[in-house]
Amino acid sequence: MNRRPSRWLATLAAASIGFASVMPTAQAAMIGTEQVAAAQGMVSVDVGAAEQRARLNALLEREDVAAALVERGVSVEQARDRVAALADAEVAALAQQIDQAPAGAASALGIVVVVLAVLVVTDILGYTSIFPFTKSMR
Repeated sequence: MNRRPSRWLATLAAASIGFASVMPTAQAAMIGTEQVAAAQGMVSVDVGAAEQRARLNALLEREDVAAALVERGVSVEQARDRVAALADAEVAALAQQIDQAPAGAASALGIVVVVLAVLVVTDILGYTSIFPFTKSMR
């Protein structure tokens, strides 16, 4: 009677070993950050983070964007500091959102909302301290 469980375990072990030899192997290789960002559509291959950051700063120079920021209690200098504090991936994501925004008067408001959302998130993460109503996670 003691023999039955050991025979069952031996059969299970043999089946497991047999199935393990059939499993496919994985192939891996190193890829660059630019390739991943381009594959995910975050950044085009020919546009660098510095160019995108300069384009965001140029948007902050527009009178309508500056007026909307001031109306919401954020100075243009604070917004520039926040753009400078963003990581390259965040700059690429923000630039992509701006590129996909519809053209017209509503897009300026959308840009301001996206910029403010990024500013609030970086404030909550503790990278900066601009808004008094946020509590830093650090």
